[in-house]
Amino acid sequence: MFEAVTHPGGIQGLLRHGARVAGAALFLLGIAGSAPAQRDHRVYLTEISGAIGVATVRQLTRAIEQASAEHGEALILQLDTPGGLVSSTRELIKQMIASPVPIIVYVAPSGARAASAGTFLVYASHIAAMAPGTNLGAATPIEIGGLPGLPQPRQNEPSKNEKGTGGQQQQTAAQRKAINDVVALLRSLAQLRGRNTEFAEKAVSEAATMTATEALKAGVIDVVAVSVDDLLTQIDGRKVMVNGVEKTLATKGAKPETLTPDLRTRILSAISNPNIAFILLMIGFYGLILEFWNPGVYAPGVIGGISLILALIALTALPVNYGALILLVLGIGLMIAEVFVPGTIVLGAGGLLAFVVGAYFLFEGAGSDIEIAVSLPLIGGMALTTAALIFGVVGAAMQARRRPSMTGAEQVIGAQARVIDWEGESGNVRFNGEIWAARSARPLQAGATVRVVGRDGLTLVVES
Repeated sequence: MFEAVTHPGGIQGLLRHGARVAGAALFLLGIAGSAPAQRDHRVYLTEISGAIGVATVRQLTRAIEQASAEHGEALILQLDTPGGLVSSTRELIKQMIASPVPIIVYVAPSGARAASAGTFLVYASHIAAMAPGTNLGAATPIEIGGLPGLPQPRQNEPSKNEKGTGGQQQQTAAQRKAINDVVALLRSLAQLRGRNTEFAEKAVSEAATMTATEALKAGVIDVVAVSVDDLLTQIDGRKVMVNGVEKTLATKGAKPETLTPDLRTRILSAISNPNIAFILLMIGFYGLILEFWNPGVYAPGVIGGISLILALIALTALPVNYGALILLVLGIGLMIAEVFVPGTIVLGAGGLLAFVVGAYFLFEGAGSDIEIAVSLPLIGGMALTTAALIFGVVGAAMQARRRPSMTGAEQVIGAQARVIDWEGESGNVRFNGEIWAARSARPLQAGATVRVVGRDGLTLVVES
């Protein structure tokens, strides 16, 4: 009833065929099972270059979110910075410690630096690496020890010179309190990541620095790598603690995917430059002044309004001295007042001085470990431009308003005309080469010169 199923080669051939089928199935299952593993080994890279600020915080936040959402193996921060805002640096540290993705800070390329705030980021990273020819350190905040003439607090007890007056001793105590706070922050990061605590203290209190080779020998960093590929090869297999969980990095052969900042972050980074913020602020003032003086033109008002809003956004991202900002606005107001009250040089000179002083102190050093200020050539150029605009354009407009009208009914008042013919109380006169009807309270003689004292429609009122 049943037919035997045969296979070329008999039972042995059938077994060999089954083995080949099973092997192919296992191979396909292996490919399918390896896909998620390759995805987990994806590495991301974002570049942080220049001063650290609010835009940097946004950039790192989005990079961590994307790397975490894609189950990235690690996130590399290629760093080159002179420092930046202390508040932004602390926010970056919080994000790095809480990151679900291992953060690798790589100071590169050769010639780059991780100064001031950059040193804190190196210490906060899960893996710290530097390229040959780079350096880090000098992490003393500028408001603590970077101002000329201020003492550098490095001792627990004030010196004899510091005990002179109560105010001077109080200033030294405040500096010592601030520097100890920053030292404690960097030391805590060193203990968290198992790095050199001695250099952490010297980098803040003595502005000490290290090269890449010295940092590797001192245990400040983990790797010196010539490239990103070299870095990924060297850290492959290393164990790091991520949110209290040990993780072994698998980065060898991974191709980093670069995460570029979005348009909003790039705009915020550009306008948060002190010089750009100052230029936008001045364009905003110029536009509004011209629009109020010539209503209906619209273009100056639109450009000025947009520039002023962008400037205000930039000011929120910078350490602004609001007293200096008020002084800057007061200077512009005094120069405008000089136009309305001509001859009082005090208003114009005082306004110009207030403008320069306000611009110079517009951004204060407190809250930053690098100097944040408007450049002196830009201040001088903007002061001259503002004075020329107010005293030139607005002043000329005021003088034009004070001149007697040259058109309309007002033009004829006080002008002279010659009588052509006259009868009783009315006649015709020649005025500006034109013949006008005229009237007068008394009779006039032909050829007589009269003065126009009024106008009633197309009839001039004259008198001899």
